[in-house]
Amino acid sequence: MEQHCGLITGDKEKVPLKSISVTLSINDFVAAVAATLNYENEEKVPLEAVFVFPMDEDSAVYSFEALVDGKKIVAELQDKTKAHSEYEEALSQGYEAYLLEEDDYSRDVFSCNVGNLQPGAKVAVTLRYVQELPLETDGALRYLLPAILNPRYQLTEQSASSCLNIRKPAVSLEDLPYTLSMVATITSQHGIERIQSNCSLTPIQYLTENKTSAQVSLTEGHKFDRDVELLVYYSEVHSPSVAVEMGMQDMKPDSLMGAPSAMVSFYPDIPEVEASKACGEFVFLMDRSGSMESPVSNEKNSQLRIEAAKETLLLLLKSLPMGCYFNIYGFGSSYEKFFPESVKYTQETMEDAVKRVKSLEADLGGTEILTPLCDIYKAASIPGHPLQLFVFTDGEVSDTFRVIREVKLNSKKHRCFSFGIGEGASTSLIKNIARVSGGTSEFITGKDRMQTKALGSLKFALQCAVDNISLSWDLPPGVSVKMLSPEQPAIFRGQRSIIYAQLTGLMPQGESTGAVCIKHILQGKSLENRVTFSLQPKANANFTIHRLAAKSLIQTKDLGSEEASKEEKEDVMNISLQSGVLSSFTAFIAINKELNKPVQGPLAHRVIPSPETFSHTFNCYSGVLACSMPIDESFALPSLGCLMSESCTPESVPYTRQSTDFFQLQSAGLGMTKVASRKQKKKTCFSIKKRNLQNEHTASGENVVLQMISLQKADGSWKLDEDLAKILGTKLKDIKAANPVKHEDPSAWATVLAVIWLHANGKDLKCEWELLERKAVAWLQDHAGSSIPMLVQAANSVLKLSVNPAVFGI
Repeated sequence: MEQHCGLITGDKEKVPLKSISVTLSINDFVAAVAATLNYENEEKVPLEAVFVFPMDEDSAVYSFEALVDGKKIVAELQDKTKAHSEYEEALSQGYEAYLLEEDDYSRDVFSCNVGNLQPGAKVAVTLRYVQELPLETDGALRYLLPAILNPRYQLTEQSASSCLNIRKPAVSLEDLPYTLSMVATITSQHGIERIQSNCSLTPIQYLTENKTSAQVSLTEGHKFDRDVELLVYYSEVHSPSVAVEMGMQDMKPDSLMGAPSAMVSFYPDIPEVEASKACGEFVFLMDRSGSMESPVSNEKNSQLRIEAAKETLLLLLKSLPMGCYFNIYGFGSSYEKFFPESVKYTQETMEDAVKRVKSLEADLGGTEILTPLCDIYKAASIPGHPLQLFVFTDGEVSDTFRVIREVKLNSKKHRCFSFGIGEGASTSLIKNIARVSGGTSEFITGKDRMQTKALGSLKFALQCAVDNISLSWDLPPGVSVKMLSPEQPAIFRGQRSIIYAQLTGLMPQGESTGAVCIKHILQGKSLENRVTFSLQPKANANFTIHRLAAKSLIQTKDLGSEEASKEEKEDVMNISLQSGVLSSFTAFIAINKELNKPVQGPLAHRVIPSPETFSHTFNCYSGVLACSMPIDESFALPSLGCLMSESCTPESVPYTRQSTDFFQLQSAGLGMTKVASRKQKKKTCFSIKKRNLQNEHTASGENVVLQMISLQKADGSWKLDEDLAKILGTKLKDIKAANPVKHEDPSAWATVLAVIWLHANGKDLKCEWELLERKAVAWLQDHAGSSIPMLVQAANSVLKLSVNPAVFGI
């Protein structure tokens, strides 16, 4: 299907999308969502409106309909090729038509086409979906409504048909022409303690006395200027459970949608244990594309992504155990690595890496991750050191499905821990590369700290995990079970696993129960959890469990049009059409043929703009008539003319493509009446640079803690020197004089002082230096032994503190 790339602005053409309203229903750990897009054609010509928007990768879209003049038109799910053909034919005949599809190259991007919208017509298009809700480390249930579609880099010829290639305009938040309203109703067998959000909410209204049902809304007039995040806290969430849902009455009893479906939620109790001394090869793959110069979030004084990444790498390096192996890759349009191959973690290699981390910049252009991934995978495995891969990125890659397939092909030799930085990071990429390799995924938005989440994942990587998970069922005679979910490779401490199964056969008529025994291995021990459940399936109009099970199957089999085999495509198509859940091979199509007469005249194309929440960063070079900047590849270049001179018209600014998301404005061939002078340019660049400096991280307390951490040696100890004394706020000679064991290694005294200082000055960041503290304590126990109590008492006295000696294991 031809993709139309009309570019619009608020002052030139009216935007047909007027508002978005969302109804959210959360029941325990699952969400059902209805999102309505309200369109109105205020122009005098018929329109085709195209809206490209993100949605969480785990969403199972199962319904699409339009309300026109009080008449509901329900869309049919079809083979995508057929749907495209019918849509184009309907447009050519003048009929109103509606098309909803998932992008061919990324499962978390959708496009909604409203074609032949008549002058003066109003239409409400509603899509419905269900999804599992993840748990945060603090026990919160998290629902995210994505608003931001960050630049998605399409570097391959095969992806030319992607809806991401539409030149979708970006407008300032003040000019965003449509608003968002959202009402959320939460019900649970557990009490609802509180609900939090990154957006302004109305006060929580409890609908029941026992607080098992509540409702909140976004405040009126909310601009869709950021991802909307809801955090729901229940009184109890960590308990295994089984829910059984009745199948569709008009479907075959043993079919995917006709048979009852079961959803097993599993929360293994995994104790925290000490990490081994040498437990792996750690490779950190860091995005260094131009967009990493943007702030992590829209919050005031938000840290730049690249600066947060550098701090994160420093903390990770300091927290690694002695004897392991490591390497660091940076990727963009090209990639760089610190060492030709992973090196053993020693004081020398750590110092070398720390020095290089401090000089890292977001200077590698676009985002191409597949090539460095292949380079990592082709390296020989290190015996006794399983590969642990940490991936950090803020955008999208050229071919998401190819990357996922590559990670899956190498899943037996490694685990992948992935991090999506900023609003708009690809949920399809981030979640799937972790899912297929048995790792974990995290998203850093709002006030989240990349450092905290990365260190939390490193703790996972250093911990043992629950593995060899299997389910055995105890069911009445005549009832059997068919597993729908793929095998779960591993579950980490604090994580939940959701498993889907189909119950077939003759279900008991009266009250009856079944049981499932979840067997697993933890630290070499075989364990099991037994859960009893009712065999009287509950009715659900949305068939939530069935559709989530279908989505799980689709995610396992659907690797995109370029990567999937013919058999895989047919399999995904059958699951999609049977369940009504959208896939990359199907699309929803609706045609309104009941118009009084078909629309006449040429069809105008309108692409709905998105909010521009990321900051374009400019790097200017004195003495050179050029200004370079990382920029959204769909951004309208003419609007940059004002950055050079007030007298410079947009049409006069030529550009050359330097890389996927990097353009360079050049002065060659421009008349002096059209371009600012060299002096003016320097002034412009200086003011932009100054603005960037204001965005830098300014939390001095955090920086001092980082300075203390940076002084730690690879083995966990600190050196007694001037740098340490400066942070402690005293003189080196006074510290040396206060050492109660002057005849022993002074590093023991320095290490005790450093650990006690961290407890007093870095309490809020303890989760970020907890691992390196463990190294310090282990080192002390090996080198100071019986002297530790005396050293702790003296350190508390010198620093005028009262840190509990139990911190040191005494």
